Amino acid sequence: MNPVGVNAGGESSHGPPPSLWPVGFAVGIVCILVGLIVSWPAVAVGAALTVIFGFLWIRDVSRGHASLPQAETEAQGPPEPAPALPAHKGAPAMPETTPAEAATFPRSKFLEGATLGLGAAIGAVVTVPAVGFALVPAFVDQGQPDIDLGPIDNFPQGEWVITHFHLRPAEGDVTRRVAYIRYNGLSDNKPSFTIISNRCAHLGCPVQPGGLIQPDKTKDQKTSGGQEISITPVVGLSSFTCPCHGGSYDSEGNRTAGPPVRGLDRWTYDIKNGNLVLVTNYSVSTVEGTGANAVINKYRLTGPGQHVDGPEQIFYPWQPPT
Repeated sequence: MNPVGVNAGGESSHGPPPSLWPVGFAVGIVCILVGLIVSWPAVAVGAALTVIFGFLWIRDVSRGHASLPQAETEAQGPPEPAPALPAHKGAPAMPETTPAEAATFPRSKFLEGATLGLGAAIGAVVTVPAVGFALVPAFVDQGQPDIDLGPIDNFPQGEWVITHFHLRPAEGDVTRRVAYIRYNGLSDNKPSFTIISNRCAHLGCPVQPGGLIQPDKTKDQKTSGGQEISITPVVGLSSFTCPCHGGSYDSEGNRTAGPPVRGLDRWTYDIKNGNLVLVTNYSVSTVEGTGANAVINKYRLTGPGQHVDGPEQIFYPWQPPT
C-alpha cells in the first residue's frame, strides 16, 4: 500500500490548500490577550475573530481529511494485474478476520487526537495558574477601612486644612495619603465638608495648595480609631497647582488649565460619634457651585489621565474594583 499522500509513481498527491484561517485565529487570540489589558470591547472583537477563523480553519482541515482517501485512490491508478494472494489462503493458512475484528479507527486519527489533547492539557496546566495569579488578586480583598480623622472641631468652618493620614496604618508610610479639607458648616442640619484628593488628574502627581501654608500650626493627633493624622492650616487657598506638568484647578477642584482631563478626585465621608470619617474616594468631571451648595458630577474612581465622560471614555480599559 502506498503512503498517504503519495501516488504509485512516487509523486505527492494534493492535500488541503494553504489557508490564512490560522493567521486570523492567532490574531483573534492576540486581541483577547491585549483586550484583557486595554478594554473589554477589544476582548469581544478578539473572541469573535477567534470563533470565526477557528470554525473556518476546522472546516478546511476536515474537508482535507475527507478528500484524502479519494485522492489516494485516484493516485493509485488502475489495479495491478496480479494482486497479492490473501494471507488466509496462503500456506500456512491464517484465519480470516471478521468485520468486527477489523480496525475501525485509523492510527493517524488516534495519534492526532492524542497529540492535540495532550497539548491542550499541558497548555492549561501552564496557562491557568499564571492567568489566575495575574488577574485574581485584582478582584479579591480590595477596598479600604474607614479612616477616622478625629472630631469635627479639628476643622474650622470656612478654612482649608491639609490632612495627612494612612489608608492602612499597619502597612506603614507606603499608604500615606493627603487630602484638602474644608468644613462648610451645616447643610440640612448635617455637617458639610469639601474633601479633595491631592492626586493630579493628569498623571497622579501631588498637587499643591495655592495659599499660605502654616506648618508652625500643624497638629498631630491619634484618633479613637487608631489613625495617626496630621492637620496643617492653609490661609487664603484659592487654587491647586500641579508642580510636575502645570495642571491648574480652582478651589473646588475644577480643571482651569494644563493637561488634566477632569477635576480632582474627592472623598465621600460620614460623621460617626462626632468624628469625621473618610469612606471612599471617587472621580469628578466638574463641580458646579461651591461649598455645601456644590453640585458634583461624580463617577466611579478611575486612574489619572482617564476621561470619565464624553466619547473618549470608551478608549480606556475597565478597571478592577478598588
